[in-house]
Amino acid sequence: MNLEDFLAPVRQSLIEDNEHLHPQALVHHIAKHTEIEGIPDLEHCKIAIIGVMEDRGTNNNRGAAQAPDSVRSYLYTLFKGKWQSPICDLGNIYSGESLRDSYIAVKEVIHHLLKKGITPIIIGGGQDLTYANYRAYDGMEQTVNLVSIDSRFDLGRHDAKTGADNFLSFIVLEKPYILYNYSNIGYQTYFVNQDEIDLMERMYFDVHRLGIFRNNIREAEPILRDADIVSFDLSALRQADAPGNLNHSPNGFSGEEACALSRYAGISDKVSSFGIYELNPEFDNQGRTAHLVSQMLWYFIEGFNNRKGDYPYASKKEYDRFTVLINEGEHELIFYRSNLSERWWIEVPVKAGNTSMDSERHHLIPCSYEDY
Repeated sequence: MNLEDFLAPVRQSLIEDNEHLHPQALVHHIAKHTEIEGIPDLEHCKIAIIGVMEDRGTNNNRGAAQAPDSVRSYLYTLFKGKWQSPICDLGNIYSGESLRDSYIAVKEVIHHLLKKGITPIIIGGGQDLTYANYRAYDGMEQTVNLVSIDSRFDLGRHDAKTGADNFLSFIVLEKPYILYNYSNIGYQTYFVNQDEIDLMERMYFDVHRLGIFRNNIREAEPILRDADIVSFDLSALRQADAPGNLNHSPNGFSGEEACALSRYAGISDKVSSFGIYELNPEFDNQGRTAHLVSQMLWYFIEGFNNRKGDYPYASKKEYDRFTVLINEGEHELIFYRSNLSERWWIEVPVKAGNTSMDSERHHLIPCSYEDY
């Protein structure tokens, strides 16, 4: 696959404007797709940044297509952490002739990176690009867990065109069915009708109101630890911290909480793609939202470089096992604590005869010490 067929180089002026910065600035530590040198060598890349200049699927947020370069202008100025994982910036996917063409391009690029064991960071564009990100896992011979950090569920109507307000219905209803579980972090009840909440309960999806995390943002860590795909809609942030979004609200996560959530996503050994969507530079007062998104990406990369190699990569034999008897000993719950990270999991029984590798990926469910 020739990635240059899908990706345009990073704008040269973005590089030149930041070349004078300190040697530890990220502009000097990210291998970039340029017109002269082409696509960086992916054999030396663990994290790949992709901009997607597509906003035709947004819900009243046209202008979000310009977000990737706006974020880069701040990201390149940040200092590198104590990181070992090489980062590359592959440039931008421009909008195709149709929205469907854009989805296909995003799907193909992400699928190619996943096959190489590279974690893509997607800078949208509209959150409907999550659908293309999800479809990139077709043919990966696994089911996936999707976590959406969003003030809404984005179920919408399946009989309409795919968009930012209904992409989840296409993920749930369209073949091939590879969705194992969906979780929402931070929905705001006044934006979600009761029928949708009832539907989520009937489908056994995990949805969590914003208020659950206000006193303890760490409650989100086990949810993100179990994700394969993390989709972050900036409408989940309060307007004061992220004004660059036409669907914002006075309430939502703070900038500090957004960075914490991004770090939790990065530190998860299971997360293999991460996207931030719906930044609209046209309404971004003094670049505050783009600046915040750049810091969220920094925290994701920081988390990625602090991964511990926990489950599903480490053997359960390396964990401390705790058994809790319930109903006067009739049943038992089995918990595991990692000696590497001191994080907790609870064991879920697998049907007899179901020994596939994919079922093993979902055999232990992340939890917290408080759950134990």
